[in-house]
Amino acid sequence: MGKYFGTDGFRGEANKTLTFEHAIKIGRFLGWYYGARLDKKAKVVIGKDTRRSSYMFEYALCTGLMASGADAYIMHVTTTPSVAYITRVDDFDCGIMISASHNPYYDNGIKLLNGYGEKMDEETILLVEDYIDGKIEIPVAGRHEIGRTVDYVAGRNRYIGFLISLSKYGFKGMKVGLDVANGAAWQIAKGVYEALGAKVYVMNDEPDGYNINTDCGSTHIEHLQKFVTEKGLDVGFAFDGDADRCLCVDEKGNIVTGDHTLYIYGLYMKERGKLLNNKVVTTVMSNFGLYKALDKVGIEYEKTKVGDKYVYENMVKTGNRIGGEQSGHTIFLKYETTGDGILTSLKLMEVMIAKNQPMSKLAAPVVFYPQVLKNVRVKSKPDAQNDPDVQAAVQRVADELGDTGRILVRESGTEPVIRVMVEAGTNEICEKYVDSVIDVIRAKGHIA
Repeated sequence: MGKYFGTDGFRGEANKTLTFEHAIKIGRFLGWYYGARLDKKAKVVIGKDTRRSSYMFEYALCTGLMASGADAYIMHVTTTPSVAYITRVDDFDCGIMISASHNPYYDNGIKLLNGYGEKMDEETILLVEDYIDGKIEIPVAGRHEIGRTVDYVAGRNRYIGFLISLSKYGFKGMKVGLDVANGAAWQIAKGVYEALGAKVYVMNDEPDGYNINTDCGSTHIEHLQKFVTEKGLDVGFAFDGDADRCLCVDEKGNIVTGDHTLYIYGLYMKERGKLLNNKVVTTVMSNFGLYKALDKVGIEYEKTKVGDKYVYENMVKTGNRIGGEQSGHTIFLKYETTGDGILTSLKLMEVMIAKNQPMSKLAAPVVFYPQVLKNVRVKSKPDAQNDPDVQAAVQRVADELGDTGRILVRESGTEPVIRVMVEAGTNEICEKYVDSVIDVIRAKGHIA
């Protein structure tokens, strides 16, 4: 992880942590880097969400790119997965998405994608950071080499067509609720569902630059729960600000998480002989109830570190075809390189129609276990994590839980914190075992 860029791009409060000067420099470097490396005028595609500051960053990036001789193709307000898709299929040198995902409007972020639509490699990211810090000098373009901007709304339309083409069934007669979070999906999602024949009920589709993710979308799923039950809908889907994640609400108003999605679609793939390696890819934070449900139907699983980046890396390495996070990032490797909230919703619709079952029945086998997670601020994460007495306490809990629950102790990637999590049959059991490990961490003097 670099100085500015984390696992999901350069993110922070607009013009405080992430400034327009940063954006200009990022554009300057990428325009020069890809042009010089490929010995041609670089082509870069850019998308943004609905935040007020996204327009500022879009123009700043374009300024930097053009000054370095690149052509910037602007998709305007669109989703992260659409930028990844278009970068790959339309042969761009790289892609840029301006979004802070599920964060509030005053934050923003710049996500960089390589020519395959994947998150940009660490080596190139570090070079971008060196340029931001003044460690690299690059020339400006002159005369005929200066770049231009190109309106590329056609790319967004091509992505919409791609999504529609993936649906095996029409949705005629289905009543579908969509919470588009006043974000990037606000135009795209409704158009896709209407084209497929669904009767669509949309909420939070009036972005004003300030209301993205505000009491709406996948981080405030309770509003969609109420919406679905009050309107008598068959199903509802909620997206986040850049629409790379999707949570679902069944016809009874129950939440269907990313873990449920992995089970529902993983089983559907297995039943059709499509689940290569007979595995789904999860992160260590998937609920114990998912693993119990997968065990019952004979599906194996892998566990990665938290982050869709690690899920994708595992899938590329192993050939596993479906993976994701409980938060709703689900990757269908046959179709895309990133989580795609709208695609996820279409795949869940496919299973409902193919099996002629309501979402509540499809999700029922995944019974979530109670979970208690406590963060412990420590002097040294490695010292606390590797302490033999702490490890022994963790092992004792694991042994006592057996196959009735699990314990997970991991380091935070961004804070001086150890996270202690237990899933078991009751909250009381979870609390007891979490506290037993924290007591040992405290007794050994690791707590800051």
